[in-house]
Amino acid sequence: MPASPSTARAINDRLALRLLQHEGPLTAGQLKQLTGLSRPSVADLVERLTASGLIEVVGEAGEQRRGPNAKLYGIVADRAQLAALDVRTEGVTVLVSDLVGRVLAEASVPIGGDTGTGTAVEQAVSLVERAAKEAEAVGAPPRDGARAWGRLHTLGIGAPGLIDPASGELRDSSGLPEWHRRLVAALHERFPDAHALVENETNLAALAEQREGAARDRDTFVLLWLGHGTGAAVVLDGALRRGASGGTGEIGFLPVPGTNGLPSATDCEGGFHSLAGSAAIAALAAGYGLTAHARSDEPVAAALVRAAVDAPDTGAAAGFLDALADRLALGAASVVAVLDPGCVVLGGEVGQAGGEVLASRVTHRLRQMAPLPTEVRASVLGGGAVLRGALLTARDAAQEELFATAHRTEAP
Repeated sequence: MPASPSTARAINDRLALRLLQHEGPLTAGQLKQLTGLSRPSVADLVERLTASGLIEVVGEAGEQRRGPNAKLYGIVADRAQLAALDVRTEGVTVLVSDLVGRVLAEASVPIGGDTGTGTAVEQAVSLVERAAKEAEAVGAPPRDGARAWGRLHTLGIGAPGLIDPASGELRDSSGLPEWHRRLVAALHERFPDAHALVENETNLAALAEQREGAARDRDTFVLLWLGHGTGAAVVLDGALRRGASGGTGEIGFLPVPGTNGLPSATDCEGGFHSLAGSAAIAALAAGYGLTAHARSDEPVAAALVRAAVDAPDTGAAAGFLDALADRLALGAASVVAVLDPGCVVLGGEVGQAGGEVLASRVTHRLRQMAPLPTEVRASVLGGGAVLRGALLTARDAAQEELFATAHRTEAP
């Protein structure tokens, strides 16, 4: 059965919005070429989306830069304000952007391990409030029908731990501070009109690497997170796989040789984490006599790996990188044997610091351990991938909600 005229219009409008989201501003002629629609159909959708306040003329293109065919249409940036949060055990980073992702404010706050739950939650929520106020000061004033700049439309939150696939909430975990779970509820209370979306940090990093980083050309890959802790995200045929309980990628619990025991249901000591977590990498480097000073925003392991990469001709640095590649290959080989992803991205701060030098070493070892051809790539986004993925998730959700609202309003 052919689609009704209203359904066809909605499909065309969604396609155009998706193109404007990923490609940036386009002319009507470019929309016609990319959508395959007729000129009248493109003219109609441009008129509908402009009238609904979703797109606007943002400039002109072409040599002459004048006339109706030169108009560049883009998503209305100040239609909504978004916040992205990267929640770590040691602190929170937040950025606030407009609807097209232009960053208006960014801030962070450290939260020590001895900070009480209530104090930690208040520090994190106050951080979001301050960033939103700063964004209000630098952003465009709200237009008619748009949310005020002082009120967030959508929050994308990246956190360690398991996300319940049924409720979308962060599950209780003995390995994480209590303020993590309290934070989401507090944000709901402080910003009752905003939509809050919670996702595992490694999953968000994979989304960002797929959209803007090392896996842009891959529909199937595994991201191996290497930061303070370890984790993995699995993308198969373009879709993020979370598992029955939200636990896909808990590779820190993977039993591997070379540790002093086996992991338990509540503790990943003895698992892959004991070989590839930041503390384990630091201990490995110390065995080779290597030292480095880490920046305040990175694990010490990243500084050690970067220092070794910068001095590859020294015996200690080469020995350390070879030993680290041996460890990483154990986790990567297990994933490759089960999933055959064709590509493994070494993510997080450590993966980015290791770059091609470390990735090539892991590739060489994988070829010896696994019969399946696998490309190993270094992260492009590093630790910033979590925040970027949270923002992309918030943008997608906000644009979809605003689009759906506009079409409900216009429906006959």
